[in-house]
Amino acid sequence: MRRKTFGDWTLDVCVYGALILSGLVTLLPMANVLSKALSDESAVISGKVGIIPVGFQLDTMKYVASSSQFLHSISVSLFVMVVGSVLSILLTALTAYPLSKRHLPGIPFILLLFIFTMLFNGGIIPNYLLMKELHLINNLWSLILPALISVFNMLVIKSYYESLPEALEESAKMDGARNFTILFRIILPLSTPVIATIALFYAVYFWNDYFHPMLYISNASLKPLQLYLRDIVMDADSSSAMNKSVDELMNMSPEGIRSATVIASIIPMLLVYPFLQKHFVKGVLIGSVKG
Repeated sequence: MRRKTFGDWTLDVCVYGALILSGLVTLLPMANVLSKALSDESAVISGKVGIIPVGFQLDTMKYVASSSQFLHSISVSLFVMVVGSVLSILLTALTAYPLSKRHLPGIPFILLLFIFTMLFNGGIIPNYLLMKELHLINNLWSLILPALISVFNMLVIKSYYESLPEALEESAKMDGARNFTILFRIILPLSTPVIATIALFYAVYFWNDYFHPMLYISNASLKPLQLYLRDIVMDADSSSAMNKSVDELMNMSPEGIRSATVIASIIPMLLVYPFLQKHFVKGVLIGSVKG
């Protein structure tokens, strides 16, 4: 094994220094947002808050999370995220499997149709009219059904299927296994990294989706977290927001409330990500190298 030279050590120091600097640049904005959510109103308004809270207080976070509507909105978002992610990953994996078989007739044309939908769509008004005709306005399924399959995610899974040895399926068929048995007993267990990665993509999408709820949901009892937080931000300048008294709002600034809503919306994803990290690191490279 060759010993590292001075030039090698210098390169390592530069690389690690650049990585640490990039990490800090990424974390600093989030640290600033968290500090504003935990800082006193006067410090936030005067611009004294950096990455460390000034005049530490939890009133702003309590203000955002104290409403029963907040907890209800979290439950709505969790339902949409869990049900949407499970159905999406199931349908995406099922769709990608036959499309990974190049010997099947018509596969190139079918793939072209899928890719066409990535480039063109009906637009906002036709989609809204479709949801209205299907009686899905003010229905949580309007947030799930239109996003069940992402063509990009399907192509990633398809690429991974194509990288698996064909001998696995051939040996299974010789033992009498059918296509569904092969998919659920052999292919999917081997596809854990890509499935976990795509599941995380779907979960983040359903959790952060704000535009579709704004179009299809007007019933307050069906508003997901992102739409509820939008209402909080819009009401942040009003002293009557959330029926709070003036005394309760004296220690909270509109900027602090906005920062608290951001923190409240990302905490669930931060709690989920560590459990999927080991699969995510492998899954992001899926399909780049075959064989």
